[in-house]
Amino acid sequence: MNRLLLLICAALAALGINACDYVNLRELKPGISTAQDVSERFGVPEMEWMNEDGSRTWEYSRQPEGIECFMITIGPDDVLKRIEQVLNEQSFTRVVPGMSGEEVRRLLGKPASVQFFSLKQETVWSWKIDHGQPSPAEPVYFTVSFDTSGRVTGTGRFTERKG
Repeated sequence: MNRLLLLICAALAALGINACDYVNLRELKPGISTAQDVSERFGVPEMEWMNEDGSRTWEYSRQPEGIECFMITIGPDDVLKRIEQVLNEQSFTRVVPGMSGEEVRRLLGKPASVQFFSLKQETVWSWKIDHGQPSPAEPVYFTVSFDTSGRVTGTGRFTERKG
């Protein structure tokens, strides 16, 4: 039965439907599950970050249509240390003026979109953080603005109004 569930999840993931994250997350246990277990359930990470303690963090972004980004940390012993869904208020408050794009990417994962505004001479990264309530047609985004040197100048939010 578990094999069938994994096959269904893999097929849905291939179509871009990440409904199986919930099931996969429940099956992974920090301190017990291995890097191979994570790979079998989540596939190849979007990015791999090396940490000072010898561990590595794998990024699994569900952008641009999803509203999560999972940072999964694997210890030097190849055992799962922790799983974090980083698109949350705690992470947003850690984005401060002067940070580099790499520091923001490490904190929040790959953005849903990147836009350059020539009149303001700024680049804005955005992450979808809510499908929109009560209408899913109006998603909410967290944004980070960068100056021409690639440093954060500020953050914000916007609701994409449709119709």
